[in-house]
Amino acid sequence: MSPERKIQEEVDVAEQESNLNEIVLFNDDVNTFDFVIDSLIDICEHTLEQAEQCTILVHYKGKCTVKTGEYKELEPKCTALLSRGLSAEII
Repeated sequence: MSPERKIQEEVDVAEQESNLNEIVLFNDDVNTFDFVIDSLIDICEHTLEQAEQCTILVHYKGKCTVKTGEYKELEPKCTALLSRGLSAEII
């Protein structure tokens, strides 16, 4: 593979990744661990282990990225999290 082709492929991958957004979940003093875990499993399609790890990170760090993807894919998921009373935003 030529060096030019390798560089172009790296640029193409970087451009694809730059179009991604993230749902960030924020800590609150209202919702229980179990409720947040269940919400992440239901809405973000996390495994139990992923949901538990994200919930612990949110609790101790104050926030955690819970889903990455294109905006149009994330918007309904973020709205569903918000409708459950969780604090989240798309960045």
